[in-house]
Amino acid sequence: MKRKRLDRDIGWGFQGFPYYQFRLETEGFCGLVSLIDILSGEQFFWITEKAGNVPTTGAGMKWLQLVPDGKSRLITAMYKPDGVLSVCYVDVTERLEYDPDGVAAYVDKYLDVVFTPEGDVSVHDRDELDEALHAGDITEEQYMAAIKECDRILEEMCRDIPKTAELLSDIYKKALEKVRNGEILPLHTKYQNPKGDIK
Repeated sequence: MKRKRLDRDIGWGFQGFPYYQFRLETEGFCGLVSLIDILSGEQFFWITEKAGNVPTTGAGMKWLQLVPDGKSRLITAMYKPDGVLSVCYVDVTERLEYDPDGVAAYVDKYLDVVFTPEGDVSVHDRDELDEALHAGDITEEQYMAAIKECDRILEEMCRDIPKTAELLSDIYKKALEKVRNGEILPLHTKYQNPKGDIK
């Protein structure tokens, strides 16, 4: 299983990107929230059946990342510059940790669920999960926990995508408001050159 920081500081083609992180407790969500404000960098797209080419990175986009209490998942909602949800990527996770600089990191448990507001839904990397079990990298208990969490994500988030998108939008607006009001300051503002090196 790979460990990944929520500031996504390697491999996504970001250049300028302030990173915000805070805890939010509301009626609709309790857990960790992070926001990546992509100021510059290459624009990339994913190809989907219903939504077509959906942007994932590029100047003006923002990533809202959520780690809900009591769940084994990281929700990444990618917003276009106009504030419209482009695509949502949900990682099944093993656990959440924190680095010395305060940035949260998660241990990825292979399975991912991807969905769009237009109704695309897909599960990714089941083969990697199976291979990890057969190689002895994870236990049968960890394997079954990943499968069950994936099923819960599909039921809780993809059965009624418009409702999920509305909840995510509410959290997104709250995060932007906190940033604009100065309630939340960036944990860091980094510049990443095209080779992926952090400065």
